[in-house]
Amino acid sequence: MTTTDLIVVSAVCVYNDEGHLLTVRKRGTNKFMHPGGKPEPGETAAQAASRELFEEVGIEVASGDLEPLGVWLAVAANETATNIEATVFTAPGTWDAHPSAEIAEIRWLDLTAPLPTDLAPLLTDHVIPLLK
Repeated sequence: MTTTDLIVVSAVCVYNDEGHLLTVRKRGTNKFMHPGGKPEPGETAAQAASRELFEEVGIEVASGDLEPLGVWLAVAANETATNIEATVFTAPGTWDAHPSAEIAEIRWLDLTAPLPTDLAPLLTDHVIPLLK
């Protein structure tokens, strides 16, 4: 019997002026996903999302300004035998982003175009279908 680990994360949908969705690829991985990550002790999901958004792509949004989108269980993109429980928010407004911290690359997704094949399951199975 295989044990599946569970990681709790927060993630944020961010859009640019063209209405494209921000995705990021962490160093040493090959899947693109939302900016976000694991909460630190004592952080709410929104506080973790706000902190990670600033650390990873330089976007500063107060946790109280993030709009809840949903909570999903999904297969972790870059870890074997692991699921994630992701609380996903939307950042109000439009933004520019730049990779920092562990982010190797950013990519803006046009949700009206064919999707690339290197997206995390949380995006392809849950979030993008909701956004379309």
